[in-house]
Amino acid sequence: MIKAKSSVSTQRAKKSNPGASDKRGSARSAYSKDEIREIFRRFSVQRPEPKGELEHTNAFTLLVAVALSAQATDVGVNKATRALFAVVDTPEKMLELGEEGLISYIKTIGLYRNKAKNVIAMSRKLIDEFGSAVPKTREELVSLPGVGRKTANVVMSMAFGKATIAVDTHIFRIANRTGLAPGKTPDQVEAKLEKIIPPDYLFHAHHWLILHGRYVCKARKPDCPACVIADICKAAEKTSEMPAPLVPLT
Repeated sequence: MIKAKSSVSTQRAKKSNPGASDKRGSARSAYSKDEIREIFRRFSVQRPEPKGELEHTNAFTLLVAVALSAQATDVGVNKATRALFAVVDTPEKMLELGEEGLISYIKTIGLYRNKAKNVIAMSRKLIDEFGSAVPKTREELVSLPGVGRKTANVVMSMAFGKATIAVDTHIFRIANRTGLAPGKTPDQVEAKLEKIIPPDYLFHAHHWLILHGRYVCKARKPDCPACVIADICKAAEKTSEMPAPLVPLT
């Protein structure tokens, strides 16, 4: 009787805590393979061709935009870079502009002085070591000043068409809130998402998750009535069991 009661209690705890740990202490996804496939199937219907929202003209300006977007909004970065990218679209032009010249364009973005320093150093390294071309591998990208794993993954996906998961604050929040891919660090979440997402949905997955987090599963208050996976979602704070109509967004 005691064992049975303990088992029931454990099951209840796991149900109320998506992503509960197994005996080895590693947090599992709260969803079955079929549920995960259905989640991404619905995202694919809702946004057949999801796009990143950072404006850019080539791989170099994308790299700069993503580097500038750390702890800033895409809207804020776009406002600052529209005028910048109209005159600067190569590492050589960026070096010619210089750090103070760059600051004059991006001073509305948080941490602009440190970001300007990194972008100038990045441009110099692209010229000196990569023939002015943006490298295509993660290892080479993260060797650039101001470029971390998330930035590298975004560039690899958007510029070079490689299936990567760039874990930003939206994806990290969704992965843990819903129990889809619980993890204490972005790297842990990235590894789990890459493992559980069906291969045929992997290429667009990070954009689907980012956009879902930005516009529906928001940080302060999830908009559950607008969620197409509300019936599948296992987040403790969800407020609706009825999924939103599954129609393509325009």
